Amino acid sequence: MEILKVSAKSIPNSVAGAIAGVIREKGSVEVQAVGAGASNQAVKAVAIARGYLAPSGIDLVCVPAFANVLIDSEERTAIKLIVEPR
Repeated sequence: MEILKVSAKSIPNSVAGAIAGVIREKGSVEVQAVGAGASNQAVKAVAIARGYLAPSGIDLVCVPAFANVLIDSEERTAIKLIVEPR
């Protein structure tokens, strides 16, 4: 499954386009975000991606989970959003 990493500075419309593209190509995508700002941008991107895919008859669901990631040799907890068609 492809992983998209989102930061607090990510533009939700751009991330939404990437989510929609991966969903069309591979069927599902994992979106990772570390921190409140990044999580906010990720959730907005998933909501926007639903709008991008709705005209094609694709409805998205999102399953939240935690993931441990290494950032600068330090383990951090990330929010993982598994996005796939319903």
